[in-house]
Amino acid sequence: MTVKSDRWIRKQSLENQMISPFVEAQKSDGIVSYGLSSYGYDARVAPEFKIFTNVDSAIVDPKNFTINSFVERNSDVCIIPPNSFALGRTVEYFKIPRDTLVLCLGKSTYARCGIIVNVTPLEPEWEGHVTLEFSNTTPLPAKIYANEGVCQFLFFQSDEECETSYKDRAGKYMQQTGVTLPRINTK
Repeated sequence: MTVKSDRWIRKQSLENQMISPFVEAQKSDGIVSYGLSSYGYDARVAPEFKIFTNVDSAIVDPKNFTINSFVERNSDVCIIPPNSFALGRTVEYFKIPRDTLVLCLGKSTYARCGIIVNVTPLEPEWEGHVTLEFSNTTPLPAKIYANEGVCQFLFFQSDEECETSYKDRAGKYMQQTGVTLPRINTK
């Protein structure tokens, strides 16, 4: 499995809509950079956020998650309370090839401010807007800028296709749009 270059990412995005909208070159003038890089793609966060709140003294339970644990904001900035977190989503919509696995890392600009970006791997043939989790590890409020870069996706292509893809399994987060909260299959 090898990491894929800017040439491969560009080709997959222009010919197969792997990333849409696709920005062919890094944009960085006065903003946190985004767009195609040498061996990855720096994605943006949309101006749609769910900020964790504990007003109701709720318990965070992934099997019984309540929307009441979040305050929704549509804004150009998101202020994350100290030692808390927020959810967002990418501006970009991803369609992952069957022979590819994608990993995400936070941008150093945010990491150096104590803001951690967490995303699980994008599996073969998964598609949708990526839900992003931002952890504010500091004792101070932290700011996230919408429509600017927040994380980098790295693409790894296997030497063979998987037997069963995310699409084949009818994964519960397939074709998600918007900020998507935890789900549990009830089959």
